[in-house]
Amino acid sequence: MPLATVNITREWNRSTSMQGQELPERIPTRLYLISPAEIDLDSFETAFKEALEGGDVACFQLRLKDRPRDEIVTAAKRLMPLAQAANVAFLLNDDPQLARELGADGVHIGQDDMPFKAAREIVGANAIVGVTCKNSKHLAMQAAENGADYVAFGAFFPSTTKDETTRADVDILSWCSGLIETPCVAIGGITVENAPALVKNGADFLSVSAGVWNYKAGPKQAVRDFNRMIDKVIATC
Repeated sequence: MPLATVNITREWNRSTSMQGQELPERIPTRLYLISPAEIDLDSFETAFKEALEGGDVACFQLRLKDRPRDEIVTAAKRLMPLAQAANVAFLLNDDPQLARELGADGVHIGQDDMPFKAAREIVGANAIVGVTCKNSKHLAMQAAENGADYVAFGAFFPSTTKDETTRADVDILSWCSGLIETPCVAIGGITVENAPALVKNGADFLSVSAGVWNYKAGPKQAVRDFNRMIDKVIATC
């Protein structure tokens, strides 16, 4: 799936001020879903289908940490067609070679994973390569200069997905959106209730895991409520 198809970019509409001058109008923040570290594939496939029915989703990352390769392959082959049929980019975590072999749309790499340039060489120029930057402006600028398709900051809130996280302040999103053209992804413990501050401060994407899969009203309603919240916040920006 071409990168442009899933819109993993920071774009601006044009609006007109009362004085007749053109002003930039922000494109709404979008959802970037992440799988739990371990899944029961049958039940998760059902939850994934429900989430995709709930509304706009830009990306999905299959993040099965420390699971056998064949388990990841089986899950990807089941879930990737669902994502791509819904025009949702399908990314793998940490493994550029497997992403290429499976025909995934891209890969997410952490600071302890393969270097960005090596990952890019493996997956190719048209694939998505996103980079974890924790709470570091330096890492974000370095990733952007290298050609990353997005930079991910966080955790902004306590996370149930990762045992050890680096806390980030929302100000880094404002800094990124004002200085770097590369889109920024907010990650870590994000819920419908705590996400408005991230949207206000310029997050291009909200990377959500438990906030969708463990949502009290189910994944479909979670995606609906996230998108409603995003629309409401963007309308006031």
